[in-house]
Amino acid sequence: MISNLKENVEIILPQNGLEEKLEQAKKDNRKLIIKLGFDPTAPDLHLGHAVVLKKLKQFQDLGHQIVILVGDFTAQIGDPTGKNKSRKPLSAAEVKQNAQTYLNQLSKIIDTDKVKIVFNSEWLDKLSFTEVIQILSKVTVAQLMHRKDFNKRFTENSPIAMHELVYPILQGFDSVEIKADIEMGGTDQLFNCTMGRQLQETFEMNPQVVMCMPLLKGLDGKEKMSKSLNNIIGLTDAPNDMFGKTMSMPDSLIEEFLDLATDFSVSEKEAVKARLSNGENPMEIKKLIAKNIITQYHNEAEAQNAEAFFINQFQNKKFEEKSFESVLINSLQQENGIISLVDLCVQLKKEQSKSAVRRLIESGAVKINNEKNLDPFAEIELKNETKIKIGKRDFFELKA
Repeated sequence: MISNLKENVEIILPQNGLEEKLEQAKKDNRKLIIKLGFDPTAPDLHLGHAVVLKKLKQFQDLGHQIVILVGDFTAQIGDPTGKNKSRKPLSAAEVKQNAQTYLNQLSKIIDTDKVKIVFNSEWLDKLSFTEVIQILSKVTVAQLMHRKDFNKRFTENSPIAMHELVYPILQGFDSVEIKADIEMGGTDQLFNCTMGRQLQETFEMNPQVVMCMPLLKGLDGKEKMSKSLNNIIGLTDAPNDMFGKTMSMPDSLIEEFLDLATDFSVSEKEAVKARLSNGENPMEIKKLIAKNIITQYHNEAEAQNAEAFFINQFQNKKFEEKSFESVLINSLQQENGIISLVDLCVQLKKEQSKSAVRRLIESGAVKINNEKNLDPFAEIELKNETKIKIGKRDFFELKA
């Protein structure tokens, strides 16, 4: 049991803390309280989120209490992003809408009927200013400066607002309120999770164990999976999109996706890795991964259909034989039948940012009538039956 709970976990603090918590819970005949907090700043879950959620599912299957803590209070004050500036605060309406979307998607992985959902505004809104000061007094500025992004910004003389320093303390206080035994998160949440341990100790509580999961890289193979970087596979993506996106990832991500995104057993993962090291075509391994992912979030039949669609659409057909989505020319914003290539692609691929589309064009991933055009600002004449390919999966045909 312990080995399964530790599988893929990158950081456990303290090192033997998990064993001690499980043993104590057994002696006390009680469930452990496992905390996962999130600020509803973006409503869509992706495979990166699933890495932590699937670990929560293991604890849930063992009968422990999962507590999903929605940071509706903290989302409205703006949190440090881990970069060089804080995230824009959200309105109460945005927080509510994002939180509901997030919670609806949790059911793809965990049993939401058995999950306790709490909002930190329930206690943070009630604190008097005296109580806030008393909580802040339990943490030193030197301790806060151990957070890497704070330290970096301070060294570079970049501004750090006071609310950013308060933010991790409030997140740590959440652990005090819900009496968390274990807090889960990605490795980027290590500092905030350990703040929970520290505050619990100052309140004379048995401090929580921190378990941090690795951050799954996105489809670019460089940055962590993030909607803002447009490198995600969403949990609600259609099966064909899931399959196509998985096939587009660089070969360097195959083992990472095997370990973190699939639900193959350990022995199955090792067998697949052996096939890869023995020279099997990486494309065939990606197909296995893609089908496994789709089976998790849809079903096996959808996975089989998505593979057949991919083979038929992208491996067997020539450009002229692809299935093109018809787009009416008069539905496009244009000037006298002329439009820049980047503006045309942005209108066709509404979920893509303009900067992402520019990168696609400059990398040669956009074709007009099967001809590459590397100039984002090239003027395109909108003619009937013009065929446009964007990336590896999207084909459009203009209609008058």
